[in-house]
Formats: sequence, structure tokens, C-alpha cells
Amino acid sequence: MKLAILNGSPKGQYSITLQTTEYLRRIFPEHQFTVLHVGQRIKALEKDFSPAKALLEESDALIFSYPVYTFLAPSQLHRFFELAKAAKLSLQGKYAAQISTSKHFYDVTAHAYVKENALDLGLRYVSGLSADMEDLLIPKGREDAEKFFRHFLWAVEEGLYTQAEPAPELPPLCPATPLSPGAEKRRDKDVLILTDHTDPRSPVQQMIDRFRARLPYETRVVNISEYPLKGGCLGCFRCAVSEKCIYTDGFDTFLREKIQTADAIVYAFAIRDHSMGTRFKMYDDRNFCNGHRTVTVGMPVGYLLSGHYSREQNLRTVIEARASTGGNYLAGVASDEQETDQRIDALCKSLTYALETGHTVPQDFWGVGGMKIFRDLIYQMRGMMRADHKFYKKQGIYDFPQKKKLTSLKMYLVGALLSSETVMKKAGGKMNEGMLAPYRKLFDRMDQKK
Repeated sequence: MKLAILNGSPKGQYSITLQTTEYLRRIFPEHQFTVLHVGQRIKALEKDFSPAKALLEESDALIFSYPVYTFLAPSQLHRFFELAKAAKLSLQGKYAAQISTSKHFYDVTAHAYVKENALDLGLRYVSGLSADMEDLLIPKGREDAEKFFRHFLWAVEEGLYTQAEPAPELPPLCPATPLSPGAEKRRDKDVLILTDHTDPRSPVQQMIDRFRARLPYETRVVNISEYPLKGGCLGCFRCAVSEKCIYTDGFDTFLREKIQTADAIVYAFAIRDHSMGTRFKMYDDRNFCNGHRTVTVGMPVGYLLSGHYSREQNLRTVIEARASTGGNYLAGVASDEQETDQRIDALCKSLTYALETGHTVPQDFWGVGGMKIFRDLIYQMRGMMRADHKFYKKQGIYDFPQKKKLTSLKMYLVGALLSSETVMKKAGGKMNEGMLAPYRKLFDRMDQKK
């Protein structure tokens, strides 16, 4: 087979993810592996996409290779999908898979995103490989890589794949109704609307206008399409120690002084290619100058989205998981599918309540699970990621269970009791009574205060 390896890493040949395909090339020499560094050369491909077009059309299969950046693929790969779709390539009948490396922090949403866009291009999709960054250096990791590729070859031979279903007829979007500003706005809270739209007549702008008119607080708008970003995150880790981005466009200062100082942030964009689009993804990736620190914890967030949001399951997961992981109350997501005005007005009410009461919600599985991965990662890499380490210690994120020796000892005792039939017969219902005892003490104290 002729395989096009589309390397979405901005590091090019120095990509850790790319080493997996280099390993496979040596194990399977009967197949032809051709690498195109789409992440590193994305600006050149914007000017001339013909080298990519020629490679894709002459290949039998495509393998997308990339590191996971902020829940999805790097912004450079987002841009590649935009260019590939605009080029109207003829890729029907070709196979596709993907290889990613990460610490498994939302690799599932990254893989779903790449799969969705591969299906958009008419490709026959076969499940990919999500590896840890060091997996290739251990026997189990190399075995997993070989298993992935053998399964891919088998699926191609047997004709087993996922293909895009016929696109359903989508109802037209429902524009927001404009409103006059109304009463004078309160100025005691800083509500930021972050957007990337460039058309003042766009549906996104209409949604922003209604939101600003309905919200009782004064708002300010920051348009990231106007900020002179020099490029997407390079994954260089220079900021891990210095907290300063290697780019000289001043984005790290801009982020900390103009964005993170807000009391609430509302993101406003049109859904593109199953995500927030390249510009917003570049903004998200460049936020890595904050490392893995949840610096906006407690801040309420909301979304104004133009597009059929109800059909974007993976994007919904990303938005909800980001809020939970970051410790942000998700005040709501208003799209312009239907009942647009009501949804925007509901978002205004929910955000106002959060601002007035300081409302927060505990992390769910997405947030707790994500932070456990970061907790272990930062502790292991604390010598390099010093700012993250300092933040995690201060916030009490290092909640390692093996350090809770008293709790572990109690569980041994409980386990011994549960394993004894004699004790359990004598205990009867007293075990349940004992489990409820701390809660009854709490309620007794509450009753005594009345």
C-alpha cells in the first residue's frame, strides 16, 4: 500500500508521535510510507496546496499523526482539514486511520474530531491508535503499535470500515432578533465576549448584539481575529519554566491582562468542521503558556454558537468537559438552531445568577478524571514544569490516595470485618447504621442550632 502520513505536529520530523510510523515503516517494509509535515508546513500549504493534493490523491490510505492539544488536534491540523475540504479532493474509496500521542487527557475527543473530518472527506475510516508519549520505548507499546497496523491492514483487506452516512437535510438556522440596549448597564462585573467573527452582519454578531442588550451588565468584546497571532503553539515547552511564550507577539501578556482578568467569559463563534475553527483553536493552543493550571477556576462561562450544535456530539463533550476540568460553571450554550432568542435570554439569566451569587458546581467525572491525569503528570515532571508544580501544591491538587494512610488502614479493618461471616451475622444491620452515623451527627448539630 501507498500510505500518506500526515504529520500534524508543528515539530515536523522531531515529532514524538511520528516515531511510531517510523517504527512501523521498519516492521512493514513491503508498504510505502510517505510523510508530509502538514503541521510544520501549514503556512506554505496555505499558499500552495498542490503538493498535499498530489500526495493524497496518489495514496491508497492516509494516516493522521499528531499530538493531542487541548482536547483536540493542533490548530495546524485544523487548518489542514479546512484546506483539504476547500480543495475538493477526490478521496472516496481511500482508507484512513490515525495515531496520536498524549497522556490520554481527552484523547477520545481528539480521535472523534479527526474521525469526523476524515468522514467528511469521503474516507473509509478504521479505528486508530492512542499511545502514551513513551509507549514506543517499551515492549508493550511497540506490540500495541504493531497490533494497530496489522488490524488496519486486515480491515482494509476485509473491507471493514466506517463511512459517512448520507447527510440529513438540516433545517435553516434561526437568526437572533435584535433588541435596543434598554436600561443603563451595571459596571461592577467585567463580562468579556470572546469571538473570532469578521462579518458585522454575521449570525454570530446578531447573537452577540442580542446578548449584550439583554444582559444587565456592561460587556466588552475581544475579537481574536484582530490579534496579531504569529502562529499556533509549537509544543516547545519553553513556557513550562519561564511562563513566557517563545513567540514575540505578546500573547501571553495579552491573555493574562485582557482575558483572564474578566469575571465571566462568553465565547461566540460559528461551528466549523466539527469544532470552533482554526483561529479559536490557535487561541486555545496558545493558552498553554499557562501550562496545566486552572487559572480561571470559579469563573462562569457561556457560549453563543451559530450552527447545528445538537448534531455535534463531540463538540458538546469538549465544551462540557472543558468547563468541568477548569472548574468553571457552564452557564449555558445558546445556538441559533431554533428558539434562538429564548436560548440567548436563558443564558443571560443563568450568567447573571452566577455573577450575583458566586454560583459554582463541583467537578463531575470529566473534571475529576482529567485533573487526576494532570496531577500525576505534573508531579512526575515537577522539575521542569515548575510553575504548574507550585500552583498544584498551593491549590491542594496533589491528593494522592497512597498518602492517606489512616483511611487505608480503616479500609483494611472494614475489609476484614466484611470477610468474616461470623462478624457479619452478629452485626446485622449495624454496619449500615455505622455508615450513616457521621451524617446523623451532622444533622444533630444542625438541629441544635435552631
